[in-house]
Amino acid sequence: MYISRRAEFSASHVCRSVELSAEENLSLYGPGANANGHGHNYVVEVTLSGTPDPTTGMIYDLKDLKDIMHSEVVDPMDHRHLNFEVPPFDKVVPTTENLTLEIWRRLEPHFKQGPARLHCVRLYETEDTYVDYYGK
Repeated sequence: MYISRRAEFSASHVCRSVELSAEENLSLYGPGANANGHGHNYVVEVTLSGTPDPTTGMIYDLKDLKDIMHSEVVDPMDHRHLNFEVPPFDKVVPTTENLTLEIWRRLEPHFKQGPARLHCVRLYETEDTYVDYYGK
């Protein structure tokens, strides 16, 4: 069985690789490579898998999941410029793919033990663009 929780945060970023020239970055990332950056209202969905506890009827307490999502993702990333304020994006291009991997990396330790396991992180960059990551 699966259970999911959603949270939102706003952040800005510049998609630009130091390994590429300005022309290559512009060609690859388009206006997203602009030095001023741009922002998104991200929506992150975290899905856990497990079997409901016979006493509580829950896979995992959703308030606890909300608290973890806020402490690991929303609070450190909301209203931040990812490239300058949120490691590892001072060294890693903050694409939606890399941001999704980082969110997984931050959340996974909370679900290594216990009955619920991290199943999927879905990150919406826009209403119609998202990335799913299911771990290794």
